[in-house]
Amino acid sequence: MSGLNPDTPVPTGVVVHAKSRVLELQYADGASYRVPFELLRVFSPSAEVRGHGPGQETLQTGKRDVTIVSIEGVGNYAIQPTFSDGHNTGIYSWDLLYDFATRQDALWREYLDRLAAAGVDRDAPMGAPGAPRGHCH
Repeated sequence: MSGLNPDTPVPTGVVVHAKSRVLELQYADGASYRVPFELLRVFSPSAEVRGHGPGQETLQTGKRDVTIVSIEGVGNYAIQPTFSDGHNTGIYSWDLLYDFATRQDALWREYLDRLAAAGVDRDAPMGAPGAPRGHCH
């Protein structure tokens, strides 16, 4: 992964709101974004979610109630959250977080479209019958 895009603002504050299940990103210009944990979780940059190439993604379901239990800093360019479902391999760069913060509506639409295309319910538990499996077809 290359270094940060120099144009990406680095948050001056990252606040975990456990009750409302959002990650708040605060920026020096006064902007503040609240990114739902579910969005962060289903679009995790980890290989486990993204796969190792286009079309290898594993559609994540049943993550509406997921929370972030802890966050580790990674260098000065990223954070690595641990989610309540045990997922902790996603490293979220400031670039990625800013992208999530500013494109939430488009990302939600993409996620809901992918669920619909797969004929899977957003709240289906992972690995349940009818839920997407991790292997290739």
